[in-house]
Amino acid sequence: MTVPALSHNKLLGSISGLLQVASLLGLLLLLFKAIQFYLQRKWLLKAFQQFPGPPSHWFFGHKVNNDQELQEILSRVEKFPGACPYWLWGSKARFIIYDPDYMKVILGRSDPKSHGIYKFVAPWIGHGLLLLNGQTWFEHRRMLTPAFHYDILKPYVGIMVDSVQVMLDKWEKLSVQDNSLEIFEPISLMTLDSIMKCAFGHQECIQVDRNSKSYIQAVMDLNNLIFDRLRNVFHQNDVIYSLTSSGRTHHRACQLAHEHTDKVINQRKAQLQDEGELEKVRKKRRLDFLDILLFAKMENGSSLNDKDLRAEVDTFMFEGHDTTASALSWIFYALATHPEHQQKCREEVQGLLGDGASVTWESLDMMTYTTMCIKEALRLYPPVPTVSRDLSKPVTFPDGRSLPKGVSVSLSFYSLHHNPRVWPNPELFDPFRFAPDFLRHSHSFLPFSGGSRNCIGQHFAMNELKVAVALTLLRFELLPDPTRVPILIPRLVLKSKNGIHLRLRKLC
Repeated sequence: MTVPALSHNKLLGSISGLLQVASLLGLLLLLFKAIQFYLQRKWLLKAFQQFPGPPSHWFFGHKVNNDQELQEILSRVEKFPGACPYWLWGSKARFIIYDPDYMKVILGRSDPKSHGIYKFVAPWIGHGLLLLNGQTWFEHRRMLTPAFHYDILKPYVGIMVDSVQVMLDKWEKLSVQDNSLEIFEPISLMTLDSIMKCAFGHQECIQVDRNSKSYIQAVMDLNNLIFDRLRNVFHQNDVIYSLTSSGRTHHRACQLAHEHTDKVINQRKAQLQDEGELEKVRKKRRLDFLDILLFAKMENGSSLNDKDLRAEVDTFMFEGHDTTASALSWIFYALATHPEHQQKCREEVQGLLGDGASVTWESLDMMTYTTMCIKEALRLYPPVPTVSRDLSKPVTFPDGRSLPKGVSVSLSFYSLHHNPRVWPNPELFDPFRFAPDFLRHSHSFLPFSGGSRNCIGQHFAMNELKVAVALTLLRFELLPDPTRVPILIPRLVLKSKNGIHLRLRKLC
């Protein structure tokens, strides 16, 4: 046999050997994953044995159409009191709770945010107040709490008024066409404008800035991408996900969001290079949100590094506008579909403000009926439908049932707010559920979560909702578009698959 032939045979033998080794390793990996799958599923089945739920496929879990997920969960609320398991696939499940006593137990603990869920949010907003846990979370919470003191919030009302009026002026031009208007995007621009001026010292109106729309679109894309990734077993691995078209879109959207927040941070840093501006800040009794971050000193004496600074700005840029935009959009929809309550709110606001006056800090607490309607809309459409925790230790609920350490618990505020055992006739819009003398469970209404990790900006948000509702009702009658009924879908915030469309009728 010739030398080339021997070399060729040797090469084929080497390749064959490598393929055999690769096949063996592949089989071993497959066997390892199968054993891991079996053991995890067995552990979860044992953990959930006290909690019956609807039947699920051993591998595919509970397969539910994304458009029907909220309705599917509500169907379980009546059949399985308190809580039930929800299987994403054979070895991954969440424990969904929708009972106020269960909520009180979990929110009274210090369990960390669910890693299996929020790890997909981290590339976007980093580890700021939303995702931090333990002592670091406590330090950041204590550092940022003064940014939401009433002395800080009081002058924000005038800024909110200006932002809302810009939006309403744009709506007035569109209302003459007598077409329905998709309201979520313009409301998002308005709430972004408001949070940037109030918390981040931005001077310009971003509602007329085209670049701001790219940030709004990036946030919308990230909401959808993160939700879809959570439910796709093949997208759990970061490397594999980065190779997919969804992974590449996610990366671009994160870049756009980070460019926006970096610009805000750098602009404020540049302003503080001016001695006059720096002196004004030093004379302030209380600092705004971004200035607190820039001047912060942690307990060890160090300043926030750039990564931690951007994480907090990314977190509050998102939470400070998207959750409020969701809330306000659904409030407008609720008022449009219940004109008798809309008119009562309008009459209350007219009685307080007259024809020419604007909303003031003092008038906010006097909008009793309007506030009742806002809260009832938040009950029906909670802006954050779900939050999740990983149990750091076993828990026993008031009915005696228990869960072991390590279970991922989802607190479904949407299901809680639609639970007929908690709210009789839950689909009925009834503002008198929030009358001052109405008695209810302390954890039956949680639009801003509860416990020590409740929303730090809830008073800011409620003020903005009242300002926007009052000013809008003075200028427009809100009417539903019967041809475009919203399809509710759960994302990081409550959205509509087909947008939220209303018709606006200019008031004389």
